[in-house]
Amino acid sequence: MGERRVIHAITPGDHFSPRTGSAVPTVVHLLADAAVRAGDARHGVILDRTTMSPRYDGVDLIEYDRAPGVTRNGHYLDAAAGRLGLLRPRVAQWFTPLADAVRALPEADVLAHNAPILPRLLRGSGHRVSIYAHNQLFRTYGPREADRIVGEAAAVICVSDALADETSALLPRAQRSKVAVVENPVDTSRFSPASQRATGSRPVRVLYVGRMIPSKGPDVLARAARAFGPDEAEFVFVGSHEFDPNAPATPYEQEVRDLALASRATATFLPFADRDALPALYRDADVLVVPSVWAEPSGLILGEGMASGLPIIASRTGGIPSVVGDVAVLVPPNDPDALAAALRELIADPADRIRRGEAGLRRAEQRNPDWAWARLRALLERI
Repeated sequence: MGERRVIHAITPGDHFSPRTGSAVPTVVHLLADAAVRAGDARHGVILDRTTMSPRYDGVDLIEYDRAPGVTRNGHYLDAAAGRLGLLRPRVAQWFTPLADAVRALPEADVLAHNAPILPRLLRGSGHRVSIYAHNQLFRTYGPREADRIVGEAAAVICVSDALADETSALLPRAQRSKVAVVENPVDTSRFSPASQRATGSRPVRVLYVGRMIPSKGPDVLARAARAFGPDEAEFVFVGSHEFDPNAPATPYEQEVRDLALASRATATFLPFADRDALPALYRDADVLVVPSVWAEPSGLILGEGMASGLPIIASRTGGIPSVVGDVAVLVPPNDPDALAAALRELIADPADRIRRGEAGLRRAEQRNPDWAWARLRALLERI
């Protein structure tokens, strides 16, 4: 990688801790660990000092004091400024302490995670800045603003082919060549299959893991549960509205619980579980369901399920198909009847569950953190 090391710039307020289930810190941690195993320089992480502890180790932490965040009205005003071809002043003010912390460091490959403004703020610093897109970042950008922002970046790194295609369609033609794909790593060291799964001693255990919000679709699974009796399946929902096990249930969460508990099948609800608690929950399950309603760009839960040897039923939307390939059963999003039918077929065919679980494990092992870091390192060496 030459003289440049990698610096990850995490959005102000985002955490770098195993206590959160957020994708960005998890991906950064896995890539940084893989770099050390490969004999490359330790990565740096620029982090708001007020964020959650403990932090992941294996990186050089550079902390800063963040500025006040941007209000909803501020985002609207910034979007209006962007359409006029101006810098978004409130977002710029929010990111300036982070940019100042990066500017003080030796020249590096800076990965701006979900921070498209950072290449502009670091112009002239000597750093080579790439926008790392975990979600769609350019939906509110007009052509002139997108051209200016991406023109300052070395690359726009997307976490799936679907996200890359959507991003390219929103960018001016002259900037589309900067879009690249580095799919998320699968944490194959933390997640692994159970040594033996229960067969016939209890109903098939169906697992949902994720935030309890409408876009993740837990209500779709709760509606599908009504098609099953107590001897056929039991449903375990793991998650809270936020990454906080003590957060009170929202009206939507209560709706999901009411739907699931109205079914004849057993339904259990557990709060958010941190990354240390998750592996055991996967090992105790028989099927993982990812019923996302929105166009999920990637979805770490899919990789965790595959690494745990679980057969998966997931929505055919966003980047999900590219993550699971042909090892999962894909159903239309927001279709409880289709989900119930797919689940019934898996419940009735233990051999297919085993086959899909083994295929998913092989796919997870192929997409481990060393694989992902090798792809990212090769990209950084090309740009």
